Amino acid sequence: MLLGILVVLFFISTADVTENKILVAQHPLLVVSNQTATLVCNYTYNGTGKEFRASLHKGTDSSVEVCFISWNVTNIRSNSTKEFNCQGDHDKDKVIFNLWNMNANQTDIYFCKIEVMYPPPYVYNEKSNGTVIHVKETPIQIQEPQSTIPLWILATVTGILALYSMLITAGFFNYWYRMTVFLHPSYVCTPMVYPNRAETPDALQQKSKKRLYHQSDYMNMTPRHPPYKNKGYPSYAPTRDYTAYRSWQP
Repeated sequence: MLLGILVVLFFISTADVTENKILVAQHPLLVVSNQTATLVCNYTYNGTGKEFRASLHKGTDSSVEVCFISWNVTNIRSNSTKEFNCQGDHDKDKVIFNLWNMNANQTDIYFCKIEVMYPPPYVYNEKSNGTVIHVKETPIQIQEPQSTIPLWILATVTGILALYSMLITAGFFNYWYRMTVFLHPSYVCTPMVYPNRAETPDALQQKSKKRLYHQSDYMNMTPRHPPYKNKGYPSYAPTRDYTAYRSWQP
């Protein structure tokens, strides 16, 4: 009789343990290339729980809770931490966590935890193998500022400036060439005096003599300063020798 009671109690306890156990399965690797990830936590539960809580944890020790979702027969509530953009959803035997705006620093292993909150006893799943979420860095695209001025206006202004610059350069070189040619010693010419063909040789000789007389007369009219000071004239005024006028002969 006692042995039969013990056998019945053993089977009842074994059935309760099997019924209240939660098993969770996750995909081992999830690669994120567009900063958005969807992590699915599949679970099995055969108990009579009515209120549940599922949470996503980051790190090998599950020290950081990313977000959670709680639900019962009539209500679903989800919440996320400030460091992550996460939204949870429940669908039959799985919990879906949607993450967005992820960065490379959030690459880590993530674990799903599912708990039975009501009615007692409190039950939660054993730690699963987790999912490694690898977030790839997105290259920074630098957008060049677009000019508001039409291209044909820029081309026209550039052409005008180029033409103006060429004209200025050509004018400068032309001026430089002219100055170099006309100021060169080999190009300096003395004016030539062409004689009048109507004049006779005697007239030309007479003109030449008159030119010599005028030159000598000019030299006689402006003598050197005397060695003494004349009281009647300033010290800077030359004395005149009027006898030079009488010595001139036409």
